[in-house]
Amino acid sequence: MTRSETTSATPDGTSTSTSMTHPQIMKALSGLMLGMFVAILSSTIVSNALPQIISDLGGTQSSYTWVVTAALLSMTAATPLWGKLSDLFSKKLLVQISLVIYVLGSVVAGMSQNTGMLIACRVVQGIGVGGLSALAQIVMAAMISPRERGRYSGYLGAVFAVATVGGPLLGGVITDTEWLGWRWCFYVGVPFAIIALIVLQRTLHLPVVRRDVKVDWLGAFLISGAVSLLLIWVTQAGDSYEWISWQTWAMTGGAVVLGLLFVLVESRASDPIIPLRLFRNQTISLASAASLFVGIAMFSGTVFFSQFFQLARGESPTMSGMLTIPMIGGLFVSSTLSGQVITKTGKWKAWLVVGGVLLTAGLGLLGTLRYDTPYWHIAIYMALTGLGLGMMMQNLVLATQNQVAPEDLGAASSVVTFFRSLGGAVGVSALGAVMAHQVTGYVKDGLTALGPKAAALGHGGTGGGIPDLDKLPAPIRTVVESAYGHGVGDVFLYAAPTALLALLLCLFIKEVALKSKTAAHTPAAASDPADATTPAEVPSKA
Repeated sequence: MTRSETTSATPDGTSTSTSMTHPQIMKALSGLMLGMFVAILSSTIVSNALPQIISDLGGTQSSYTWVVTAALLSMTAATPLWGKLSDLFSKKLLVQISLVIYVLGSVVAGMSQNTGMLIACRVVQGIGVGGLSALAQIVMAAMISPRERGRYSGYLGAVFAVATVGGPLLGGVITDTEWLGWRWCFYVGVPFAIIALIVLQRTLHLPVVRRDVKVDWLGAFLISGAVSLLLIWVTQAGDSYEWISWQTWAMTGGAVVLGLLFVLVESRASDPIIPLRLFRNQTISLASAASLFVGIAMFSGTVFFSQFFQLARGESPTMSGMLTIPMIGGLFVSSTLSGQVITKTGKWKAWLVVGGVLLTAGLGLLGTLRYDTPYWHIAIYMALTGLGLGMMMQNLVLATQNQVAPEDLGAASSVVTFFRSLGGAVGVSALGAVMAHQVTGYVKDGLTALGPKAAALGHGGTGGGIPDLDKLPAPIRTVVESAYGHGVGDVFLYAAPTALLALLLCLFIKEVALKSKTAAHTPAAASDPADATTPAEVPSKA
Protein backbone atom coordinates (compact mmCIF):
# COMPACT_ATOMS: atom_id res chain seq x y z
CA MET A 1 0.00 0.00 0.00
CA THR A 2 1.28 3.47 -0.89
CA ARG A 3 2.45 5.49 2.09
CA SER A 4 3.37 9.15 2.32
CA GLU A 5 5.04 11.07 5.10
CA THR A 6 3.53 14.10 6.79
CA THR A 7 3.92 15.80 10.15
CA SER A 8 1.89 16.06 13.29
CA ALA A 9 2.24 18.15 16.41
CA THR A 10 3.20 16.62 19.75
CA PRO A 11 2.07 18.08 23.10
CA ASP A 12 5.46 19.69 23.66
CA GLY A 13 5.21 21.59 20.43
CA THR A 14 7.64 19.61 18.32
CA SER A 15 6.92 18.12 14.93
CA THR A 16 7.11 14.40 14.44
CA SER A 17 7.09 12.35 11.29
CA THR A 18 4.16 10.07 10.65
CA SER A 19 3.32 7.85 7.76
CA MET A 20 -0.06 8.07 6.07
CA THR A 21 -1.60 5.31 4.00
CA HIS A 22 -3.47 6.00 0.78
CA PRO A 23 -6.91 5.70 2.48
CA GLN A 24 -5.79 8.13 5.20
CA ILE A 25 -4.62 10.65 2.62
CA MET A 26 -7.84 10.33 0.64
CA LYS A 27 -9.88 10.87 3.81
CA ALA A 28 -7.84 13.97 4.64
CA LEU A 29 -8.32 15.30 1.13
CA SER A 30 -12.03 14.43 0.85
CA GLY A 31 -13.32 17.77 2.12
CA LEU A 32 -10.81 19.67 0.01
CA MET A 33 -11.83 17.83 -3.15
CA LEU A 34 -15.49 18.36 -2.34
CA GLY A 35 -14.84 22.07 -1.92
CA MET A 36 -13.03 22.17 -5.26
CA PHE A 37 -15.89 20.25 -6.84
CA VAL A 38 -18.44 22.77 -5.55
CA ALA A 39 -16.43 25.76 -6.77
CA ILE A 40 -15.79 24.36 -10.25
CA LEU A 41 -19.33 23.01 -10.57
CA SER A 42 -20.78 26.39 -9.66
CA SER A 43 -18.41 28.13 -12.08
CA THR A 44 -19.19 25.92 -15.07
CA ILE A 45 -22.87 25.45 -14.32
CA VAL A 46 -23.61 28.90 -15.75
CA SER A 47 -21.79 28.32 -19.06
CA ASN A 48 -24.75 26.74 -20.86
CA ALA A 49 -27.20 29.00 -19.04
CA LEU A 50 -25.41 32.24 -19.99
CA PRO A 51 -27.13 32.79 -23.35
CA GLN A 52 -30.49 32.56 -21.55
CA ILE A 53 -29.29 34.62 -18.56
CA ILE A 54 -27.95 37.46 -20.73
CA SER A 55 -31.09 37.41 -22.85
CA ASP A 56 -33.39 37.62 -19.78
CA LEU A 57 -31.33 40.39 -18.18
CA GLY A 58 -31.10 42.39 -21.42
CA GLY A 59 -27.34 42.08 -21.77
CA THR A 60 -25.02 42.20 -24.78
CA GLN A 61 -22.08 40.15 -26.05
CA SER A 62 -19.88 42.43 -23.94
CA SER A 63 -21.99 41.58 -20.87
CA TYR A 64 -21.71 37.89 -21.74
CA THR A 65 -17.92 38.17 -21.76
CA TRP A 66 -17.81 40.24 -18.57
CA VAL A 67 -19.89 37.75 -16.57
CA VAL A 68 -17.07 35.28 -17.21
CA THR A 69 -14.20 37.77 -17.05
CA ALA A 70 -15.30 39.34 -13.75
CA ALA A 71 -14.88 36.05 -11.89
CA LEU A 72 -11.56 35.38 -13.61
CA LEU A 73 -10.35 38.89 -12.82
CA SER A 74 -11.03 38.69 -9.09
CA MET A 75 -9.75 35.11 -8.97
CA THR A 76 -6.51 36.19 -10.65
CA ALA A 77 -5.98 39.22 -8.43
CA ALA A 78 -6.77 37.30 -5.22
CA THR A 79 -4.70 34.18 -5.91
CA PRO A 80 -1.28 35.55 -4.84
CA LEU A 81 -2.81 36.93 -1.63
CA TRP A 82 -4.34 33.56 -0.73
CA GLY A 83 -1.00 31.91 -1.42
CA LYS A 84 0.86 34.29 0.87
CA LEU A 85 -1.77 33.96 3.63
CA SER A 86 -1.38 30.18 3.47
CA ASP A 87 2.30 30.60 4.36
CA LEU A 88 1.30 32.57 7.47
CA PHE A 89 -1.99 31.18 8.78
CA SER A 90 -4.09 28.01 9.02
CA LYS A 91 -4.57 26.52 5.57
CA LYS A 92 -7.77 24.76 6.59
CA LEU A 93 -9.31 27.95 7.96
CA LEU A 94 -8.44 29.78 4.74
CA VAL A 95 -10.08 27.04 2.64
CA GLN A 96 -13.23 27.35 4.77
CA ILE A 97 -13.23 31.15 4.49
CA SER A 98 -12.88 30.96 0.70
CA LEU A 99 -15.82 28.52 0.57
CA VAL A 100 -18.00 30.87 2.64
CA ILE A 101 -17.10 33.83 0.40
CA TYR A 102 -18.01 31.80 -2.65
CA VAL A 103 -21.36 30.68 -1.23
CA LEU A 104 -22.33 34.26 -0.34
CA GLY A 105 -21.48 35.42 -3.86
CA SER A 106 -23.49 32.58 -5.38
CA VAL A 107 -26.62 33.22 -3.32
CA VAL A 108 -26.72 36.93 -4.17
CA ALA A 109 -25.89 36.20 -7.83
CA GLY A 110 -29.07 34.12 -8.03
CA MET A 111 -31.05 37.23 -7.06
CA SER A 112 -29.55 39.42 -9.79
CA GLN A 113 -31.92 41.84 -11.50
CA ASN A 114 -29.50 43.11 -14.15
CA THR A 115 -26.15 42.24 -15.64
CA GLY A 116 -24.34 44.82 -13.49
CA MET A 117 -25.48 43.13 -10.29
CA LEU A 118 -24.61 39.71 -11.68
CA ILE A 119 -21.11 40.84 -12.67
CA ALA A 120 -20.51 42.29 -9.18
CA CYS A 121 -21.53 38.98 -7.61
CA ARG A 122 -19.23 37.12 -9.96
CA VAL A 123 -16.37 39.23 -8.60
CA VAL A 124 -17.17 37.95 -5.09
CA GLN A 125 -17.40 34.39 -6.39
CA GLY A 126 -14.02 34.76 -8.07
CA ILE A 127 -12.35 35.76 -4.80
CA GLY A 128 -13.57 32.52 -3.24
CA VAL A 129 -12.58 30.42 -6.24
CA GLY A 130 -9.12 31.98 -6.21
CA GLY A 131 -8.68 30.76 -2.66
CA LEU A 132 -9.85 27.24 -3.39
CA SER A 133 -7.75 26.94 -6.57
CA ALA A 134 -4.54 28.05 -4.90
CA LEU A 135 -5.08 26.36 -1.54
CA ALA A 136 -5.97 22.95 -2.98
CA GLN A 137 -2.48 22.59 -4.47
CA ILE A 138 -0.83 24.08 -1.37
CA VAL A 139 -2.57 21.75 1.08
CA MET A 140 -1.65 18.73 -1.02
CA ALA A 141 1.97 19.85 -1.14
CA ALA A 142 2.04 20.22 2.65
CA MET A 143 0.84 16.63 3.10
CA ILE A 144 2.30 14.65 0.22
CA SER A 145 5.78 14.35 -1.27
CA PRO A 146 6.30 15.49 -4.89
CA ARG A 147 6.89 11.88 -5.98
CA GLU A 148 3.52 10.78 -4.60
CA ARG A 149 1.81 14.07 -5.42
CA GLY A 150 1.52 13.28 -9.12
CA ARG A 151 -1.01 10.58 -8.28
CA TYR A 152 -3.14 12.85 -6.13
CA SER A 153 -2.82 15.76 -8.55
CA GLY A 154 -4.34 13.36 -11.06
CA TYR A 155 -7.26 12.79 -8.72
CA LEU A 156 -7.66 16.53 -8.35
CA GLY A 157 -7.63 16.81 -12.14
CA ALA A 158 -10.30 14.12 -12.31
CA VAL A 159 -12.47 16.08 -9.85
CA PHE A 160 -11.93 19.12 -12.07
CA ALA A 161 -13.03 17.13 -15.14
CA VAL A 162 -16.15 15.66 -13.52
CA ALA A 163 -17.22 19.06 -12.17
CA THR A 164 -16.49 20.70 -15.50
CA VAL A 165 -18.69 18.27 -17.45
CA GLY A 166 -21.27 17.97 -14.67
CA GLY A 167 -21.68 21.73 -14.36
CA PRO A 168 -22.84 22.46 -17.91
CA LEU A 169 -25.05 19.37 -17.92
CA LEU A 170 -26.71 20.29 -14.64
CA GLY A 171 -26.94 23.93 -15.68
CA GLY A 172 -28.61 22.95 -18.93
CA VAL A 173 -31.17 20.76 -17.17
CA ILE A 174 -31.95 23.47 -14.60
CA THR A 175 -32.29 26.14 -17.30
CA ASP A 176 -34.57 23.93 -19.40
CA THR A 177 -36.78 23.07 -16.38
CA GLU A 178 -39.53 25.70 -16.24
CA TRP A 179 -40.23 25.42 -12.50
CA LEU A 180 -36.56 25.97 -11.67
CA GLY A 181 -34.98 28.41 -14.14
CA TRP A 182 -31.42 29.70 -14.44
CA ARG A 183 -31.36 31.34 -10.99
CA TRP A 184 -31.13 27.90 -9.42
CA CYS A 185 -27.78 27.45 -11.17
CA PHE A 186 -26.39 29.70 -8.44
CA TYR A 187 -28.30 28.10 -5.57
CA VAL A 188 -27.69 24.42 -6.27
CA GLY A 189 -24.09 24.40 -5.01
CA VAL A 190 -24.91 25.84 -1.58
CA PRO A 191 -25.86 22.52 0.15
CA PHE A 192 -22.70 20.87 -1.23
CA ALA A 193 -20.59 23.75 0.06
CA ILE A 194 -22.05 23.37 3.55
CA ILE A 195 -21.27 19.64 3.46
CA ALA A 196 -17.73 20.46 2.30
CA LEU A 197 -17.26 22.82 5.27
CA ILE A 198 -18.34 20.11 7.72
CA VAL A 199 -16.17 17.43 6.10
CA LEU A 200 -13.15 19.77 6.06
CA GLN A 201 -13.57 20.46 9.76
CA ARG A 202 -13.63 16.74 10.58
CA THR A 203 -10.99 15.35 8.21
CA LEU A 204 -8.31 17.93 7.41
CA HIS A 205 -5.68 18.42 10.12
CA LEU A 206 -2.43 20.21 9.34
CA PRO A 207 0.28 21.74 11.51
CA VAL A 208 0.14 25.53 11.38
CA VAL A 209 3.35 27.48 10.86
CA ARG A 210 2.80 31.05 12.02
CA ARG A 211 5.30 33.79 11.37
CA ASP A 212 5.29 37.20 13.00
CA VAL A 213 5.17 39.22 9.77
CA LYS A 214 2.73 41.57 8.08
CA VAL A 215 0.87 40.75 4.89
CA ASP A 216 2.07 42.82 1.93
CA TRP A 217 -1.22 44.63 1.35
CA LEU A 218 0.37 47.33 -0.83
CA GLY A 219 1.78 44.69 -3.15
CA ALA A 220 -1.62 43.00 -3.32
CA PHE A 221 -3.29 46.32 -4.17
CA LEU A 222 -0.79 47.15 -6.92
CA ILE A 223 -0.95 43.76 -8.66
CA SER A 224 -4.76 43.79 -8.45
CA GLY A 225 -4.90 47.30 -9.95
CA ALA A 226 -2.51 46.42 -12.77
CA VAL A 227 -4.45 43.28 -13.72
CA SER A 228 -7.82 45.04 -13.45
CA LEU A 229 -6.80 47.92 -15.73
CA LEU A 230 -5.41 45.51 -18.28
CA LEU A 231 -8.56 43.40 -18.38
CA ILE A 232 -10.93 46.38 -18.50
CA TRP A 233 -8.99 47.73 -21.46
CA VAL A 234 -9.00 44.41 -23.34
CA THR A 235 -12.72 43.90 -22.77
CA GLN A 236 -13.85 47.37 -23.84
CA ALA A 237 -11.39 48.08 -26.67
CA GLY A 238 -12.99 47.93 -30.10
CA ASP A 239 -16.45 48.31 -28.54
CA SER A 240 -16.65 51.33 -26.23
CA TYR A 241 -13.60 52.95 -27.85
CA GLU A 242 -11.07 52.25 -30.59
CA TRP A 243 -8.03 50.05 -30.02
CA ILE A 244 -5.83 53.05 -30.76
CA SER A 245 -7.28 55.81 -28.56
CA TRP A 246 -6.51 57.88 -25.47
CA GLN A 247 -8.39 55.36 -23.34
CA THR A 248 -6.07 52.62 -24.57
CA TRP A 249 -2.96 54.62 -23.79
CA ALA A 250 -4.31 55.62 -20.37
CA MET A 251 -5.25 52.09 -19.30
CA THR A 252 -2.23 50.26 -20.69
CA GLY A 253 0.07 52.99 -19.41
CA GLY A 254 -1.58 52.81 -16.00
CA ALA A 255 -1.23 49.01 -15.93
CA VAL A 256 2.47 49.27 -16.80
CA VAL A 257 3.09 51.92 -14.12
CA LEU A 258 1.26 49.87 -11.46
CA GLY A 259 3.18 46.78 -12.56
CA LEU A 260 6.52 48.56 -12.21
CA LEU A 261 5.53 49.92 -8.80
CA PHE A 262 4.57 46.38 -7.79
CA VAL A 263 8.02 45.10 -8.76
CA LEU A 264 9.64 47.98 -6.83
CA VAL A 265 7.54 47.32 -3.71
CA GLU A 266 8.12 43.56 -3.86
CA SER A 267 11.87 44.01 -4.20
CA ARG A 268 11.93 46.00 -0.93
CA ALA A 269 9.22 44.22 1.08
CA SER A 270 10.41 42.15 4.04
CA ASP A 271 7.84 39.46 3.20
CA PRO A 272 6.56 40.10 -0.35
CA ILE A 273 3.31 38.66 -1.64
CA ILE A 274 5.24 37.25 -4.62
CA PRO A 275 8.93 36.76 -3.75
CA LEU A 276 10.75 37.96 -6.87
CA ARG A 277 13.68 35.69 -6.08
CA LEU A 278 11.48 32.75 -7.10
CA PHE A 279 11.86 33.82 -10.72
CA ARG A 280 15.62 33.30 -10.54
CA ASN A 281 14.71 29.65 -10.82
CA GLN A 282 14.36 28.84 -14.52
CA THR A 283 11.76 26.11 -13.96
CA ILE A 284 9.45 28.45 -12.03
CA SER A 285 9.80 31.23 -14.62
CA LEU A 286 9.15 28.91 -17.57
CA ALA A 287 6.29 27.06 -15.85
CA SER A 288 4.61 30.37 -14.94
CA ALA A 289 4.87 31.65 -18.53
CA ALA A 290 3.58 28.32 -19.90
CA SER A 291 0.65 28.44 -17.45
CA LEU A 292 -0.27 31.87 -18.81
CA PHE A 293 -0.77 30.42 -22.28
CA VAL A 294 -2.42 27.22 -21.02
CA GLY A 295 -4.95 29.41 -19.21
CA ILE A 296 -5.95 31.04 -22.49
CA ALA A 297 -6.57 27.63 -24.04
CA MET A 298 -8.40 26.20 -21.03
CA PHE A 299 -10.90 29.00 -20.51
CA SER A 300 -11.53 29.65 -24.21
CA GLY A 301 -12.68 26.05 -24.55
CA THR A 302 -15.07 26.11 -21.61
CA VAL A 303 -16.52 29.56 -22.34
CA PHE A 304 -17.16 29.64 -26.08
CA PHE A 305 -18.39 26.10 -26.71
CA SER A 306 -21.77 26.92 -25.14
CA GLN A 307 -22.26 29.75 -27.64
CA PHE A 308 -21.20 27.52 -30.50
CA PHE A 309 -23.65 24.72 -29.75
CA GLN A 310 -26.57 26.96 -28.78
CA LEU A 311 -26.19 29.84 -31.24
CA ALA A 312 -24.49 28.14 -34.18
CA ARG A 313 -26.26 24.77 -34.01
CA GLY A 314 -29.51 25.62 -32.18
CA GLU A 315 -29.04 23.06 -29.39
CA SER A 316 -30.67 23.31 -25.98
CA PRO A 317 -28.58 24.14 -22.90
CA THR A 318 -28.83 20.49 -21.77
CA MET A 319 -27.68 19.07 -25.09
CA SER A 320 -24.97 21.71 -25.29
CA GLY A 321 -23.49 20.27 -22.10
CA MET A 322 -23.75 16.72 -23.41
CA LEU A 323 -21.91 17.60 -26.59
CA THR A 324 -18.81 18.82 -24.71
CA ILE A 325 -18.24 15.43 -23.04
CA PRO A 326 -15.39 14.42 -25.41
CA MET A 327 -13.22 17.32 -24.23
CA ILE A 328 -13.89 16.69 -20.55
CA GLY A 329 -13.45 12.94 -21.05
CA GLY A 330 -10.02 13.58 -22.54
CA LEU A 331 -9.10 15.85 -19.62
CA PHE A 332 -10.29 13.24 -17.11
CA VAL A 333 -8.34 10.38 -18.68
CA SER A 334 -5.08 12.26 -19.23
CA SER A 335 -4.95 13.96 -15.81
CA THR A 336 -5.63 10.69 -13.97
CA LEU A 337 -3.31 8.56 -16.12
CA SER A 338 -0.44 11.05 -16.10
CA GLY A 339 -0.64 11.38 -12.31
CA GLN A 340 -0.45 7.62 -11.82
CA VAL A 341 2.50 7.17 -14.19
CA ILE A 342 4.41 10.16 -12.77
CA THR A 343 4.11 8.69 -9.27
CA LYS A 344 5.57 5.38 -10.49
CA THR A 345 8.38 6.81 -12.63
CA GLY A 346 9.12 10.23 -11.12
CA LYS A 347 9.31 11.62 -14.68
CA TRP A 348 7.00 14.47 -15.67
CA LYS A 349 8.48 16.51 -18.54
CA ALA A 350 7.37 14.15 -21.32
CA TRP A 351 3.77 14.64 -20.24
CA LEU A 352 4.10 18.42 -20.55
CA VAL A 353 5.58 18.14 -24.04
CA VAL A 354 3.03 15.63 -25.33
CA GLY A 355 0.26 17.68 -23.72
CA GLY A 356 1.50 20.80 -25.53
CA VAL A 357 1.49 19.00 -28.86
CA LEU A 358 -2.06 17.66 -28.37
CA LEU A 359 -3.37 21.01 -27.13
CA THR A 360 -1.90 22.88 -30.10
CA ALA A 361 -3.29 20.33 -32.54
CA GLY A 362 -6.73 20.32 -30.90
CA LEU A 363 -7.11 24.10 -30.93
CA GLY A 364 -5.78 24.35 -34.47
CA LEU A 365 -8.35 21.83 -35.68
CA LEU A 366 -11.11 23.58 -33.71
CA GLY A 367 -10.14 26.68 -35.68
CA THR A 368 -11.79 25.04 -38.70
CA LEU A 369 -15.22 24.97 -36.97
CA ARG A 370 -18.26 26.07 -38.91
CA TYR A 371 -21.93 25.79 -38.03
CA ASP A 372 -22.32 22.70 -40.23
CA THR A 373 -19.09 20.88 -39.27
CA PRO A 374 -19.88 17.17 -38.65
CA TYR A 375 -20.08 16.51 -34.93
CA TRP A 376 -17.73 13.53 -35.01
CA HIS A 377 -15.01 15.87 -36.30
CA ILE A 378 -15.73 18.29 -33.46
CA ALA A 379 -15.65 15.43 -30.91
CA ILE A 380 -12.16 14.37 -32.02
CA TYR A 381 -10.89 17.96 -31.88
CA MET A 382 -12.35 18.44 -28.39
CA ALA A 383 -10.88 15.16 -27.14
CA LEU A 384 -7.40 16.19 -28.33
CA THR A 385 -7.77 19.54 -26.56
CA GLY A 386 -8.92 17.87 -23.33
CA LEU A 387 -6.07 15.35 -23.39
CA GLY A 388 -3.56 18.17 -23.77
CA LEU A 389 -5.04 20.25 -20.94
CA GLY A 390 -5.11 17.28 -18.58
CA MET A 391 -1.42 16.62 -19.12
CA MET A 392 -0.33 20.21 -18.60
CA MET A 393 -2.45 21.91 -15.92
CA GLN A 394 -1.56 20.02 -12.76
CA ASN A 395 1.93 19.02 -13.84
CA LEU A 396 3.12 22.60 -14.31
CA VAL A 397 2.21 23.23 -10.67
CA LEU A 398 3.94 19.98 -9.65
CA ALA A 399 7.16 20.97 -11.44
CA THR A 400 7.15 24.31 -9.61
CA GLN A 401 6.42 22.90 -6.15
CA ASN A 402 9.32 20.48 -6.58
CA GLN A 403 11.72 23.45 -6.79
CA VAL A 404 10.96 25.51 -3.69
CA ALA A 405 11.65 25.53 0.03
CA PRO A 406 8.73 24.97 2.47
CA GLU A 407 8.35 28.65 3.42
CA ASP A 408 7.79 29.57 -0.24
CA LEU A 409 5.44 26.70 -1.11
CA GLY A 410 2.24 28.73 -0.94
CA ALA A 411 3.64 31.69 -2.83
CA ALA A 412 5.20 29.51 -5.55
CA SER A 413 2.05 27.42 -6.04
CA SER A 414 -0.12 30.52 -6.24
CA VAL A 415 2.23 32.12 -8.78
CA VAL A 416 1.58 29.35 -11.32
CA THR A 417 -2.16 29.42 -10.58
CA PHE A 418 -2.08 33.23 -10.85
CA PHE A 419 -0.55 33.17 -14.32
CA ARG A 420 -3.00 30.50 -15.48
CA SER A 421 -5.92 32.60 -14.23
CA LEU A 422 -4.41 35.73 -15.76
CA GLY A 423 -4.10 33.97 -19.10
CA GLY A 424 -7.70 32.84 -18.88
CA ALA A 425 -8.97 36.31 -17.97
CA VAL A 426 -7.00 38.10 -20.68
CA GLY A 427 -7.80 35.35 -23.18
CA VAL A 428 -11.54 35.39 -22.56
CA SER A 429 -11.62 39.19 -22.70
CA ALA A 430 -9.56 39.48 -25.87
CA LEU A 431 -11.12 36.50 -27.63
CA GLY A 432 -14.60 37.64 -26.60
CA ALA A 433 -13.91 41.03 -28.21
CA VAL A 434 -12.60 39.27 -31.32
CA MET A 435 -15.66 37.07 -31.50
CA ALA A 436 -18.10 39.99 -31.11
CA HIS A 437 -16.32 41.84 -33.93
CA GLN A 438 -16.17 38.78 -36.18
CA VAL A 439 -19.81 37.79 -35.63
CA THR A 440 -21.01 41.32 -36.41
CA GLY A 441 -19.00 41.33 -39.62
CA TYR A 442 -20.18 37.88 -40.70
CA VAL A 443 -23.83 38.77 -40.01
CA LYS A 444 -23.55 41.95 -42.10
CA ASP A 445 -21.92 40.04 -44.95
CA GLY A 446 -24.58 37.33 -44.81
CA LEU A 447 -27.48 39.77 -44.79
CA THR A 448 -25.96 41.76 -47.64
CA ALA A 449 -25.76 38.57 -49.67
CA LEU A 450 -29.47 37.96 -49.07
CA GLY A 451 -30.46 41.40 -50.34
CA PRO A 452 -31.95 44.64 -48.93
CA LYS A 453 -35.21 43.03 -47.76
CA ALA A 454 -33.34 40.44 -45.65
CA ALA A 455 -31.15 43.15 -44.18
CA ALA A 456 -34.26 45.06 -43.13
CA LEU A 457 -35.78 41.94 -41.55
CA GLY A 458 -32.59 41.25 -39.63
CA HIS A 459 -32.25 44.77 -38.25
CA GLY A 460 -32.74 44.71 -34.48
CA GLY A 461 -32.71 40.94 -34.27
CA THR A 462 -29.03 40.36 -34.71
CA GLY A 463 -27.30 43.49 -33.43
CA GLY A 464 -25.73 44.12 -29.99
CA GLY A 465 -27.55 41.51 -27.90
CA ILE A 466 -27.60 37.72 -27.80
CA PRO A 467 -30.14 36.66 -30.46
CA ASP A 468 -33.13 34.40 -29.87
CA LEU A 469 -32.84 32.04 -32.83
CA ASP A 470 -36.45 30.84 -32.56
CA LYS A 471 -37.72 34.38 -33.27
CA LEU A 472 -35.67 34.87 -36.44
CA PRO A 473 -36.94 34.15 -39.97
CA ALA A 474 -35.37 30.99 -41.41
CA PRO A 475 -32.94 32.65 -43.88
CA ILE A 476 -31.72 35.13 -41.27
CA ARG A 477 -31.41 32.40 -38.67
CA THR A 478 -29.08 30.53 -41.00
CA VAL A 479 -26.99 33.68 -41.42
CA VAL A 480 -26.74 34.15 -37.64
CA GLU A 481 -25.89 30.49 -37.03
CA SER A 482 -23.23 30.63 -39.71
CA ALA A 483 -21.81 33.83 -38.21
CA TYR A 484 -21.52 32.36 -34.72
CA GLY A 485 -20.07 29.11 -36.05
CA HIS A 486 -17.40 30.96 -38.02
CA GLY A 487 -16.78 33.42 -35.17
CA VAL A 488 -16.15 30.67 -32.59
CA GLY A 489 -13.88 28.91 -35.08
CA ASP A 490 -11.86 32.12 -35.37
CA VAL A 491 -11.55 32.27 -31.57
CA PHE A 492 -9.94 28.82 -31.44
CA LEU A 493 -7.72 29.65 -34.40
CA TYR A 494 -6.38 32.68 -32.53
CA ALA A 495 -5.93 30.59 -29.36
CA ALA A 496 -3.88 27.86 -31.07
CA PRO A 497 -0.60 29.87 -31.25
CA THR A 498 -0.73 30.41 -27.49
CA ALA A 499 -0.75 26.64 -26.97
CA LEU A 500 2.27 26.40 -29.30
CA LEU A 501 4.07 29.00 -27.16
CA ALA A 502 3.29 26.95 -24.03
CA LEU A 503 4.79 23.89 -25.77
CA LEU A 504 7.96 25.75 -26.70
CA LEU A 505 8.39 26.98 -23.13
CA CYS A 506 7.95 23.45 -21.77
CA LEU A 507 10.73 22.20 -24.05
CA PHE A 508 13.19 24.41 -22.16
CA ILE A 509 12.10 23.29 -18.67
CA LYS A 510 14.81 21.12 -17.15
CA GLU A 511 13.45 17.93 -15.62
CA VAL A 512 14.41 17.55 -11.95
CA ALA A 513 13.72 14.27 -10.18
CA LEU A 514 10.71 14.51 -7.90
CA LYS A 515 11.51 14.63 -4.20
CA SER A 516 10.39 11.81 -1.96
CA LYS A 517 9.94 14.03 1.11
CA THR A 518 7.00 16.27 1.95
CA ALA A 519 7.42 20.03 2.26
CA ALA A 520 7.55 19.66 6.03
CA HIS A 521 10.69 17.50 5.72
CA THR A 522 12.53 19.59 3.14
CA PRO A 523 15.22 21.82 4.64
CA ALA A 524 14.20 25.45 4.44
CA ALA A 525 16.47 27.10 1.93
CA ALA A 526 15.89 30.14 -0.20
CA SER A 527 17.60 30.78 -3.49
CA ASP A 528 19.42 33.67 -1.86
CA PRO A 529 20.36 33.29 1.82
CA ALA A 530 19.94 37.01 2.30
CA ASP A 531 16.31 36.70 1.30
CA ALA A 532 15.51 33.74 3.50
CA THR A 533 13.35 34.10 6.55
CA THR A 534 13.51 31.85 9.58
CA PRO A 535 9.98 30.90 10.59
CA ALA A 536 9.09 30.46 14.20
CA GLU A 537 7.05 27.27 14.08
CA VAL A 538 4.00 27.03 16.23
CA PRO A 539 2.52 23.63 15.34
CA SER A 540 -1.14 23.26 16.05
CA LYS A 541 -4.03 21.27 14.72
CA ALA A 542 -6.18 23.46 12.55
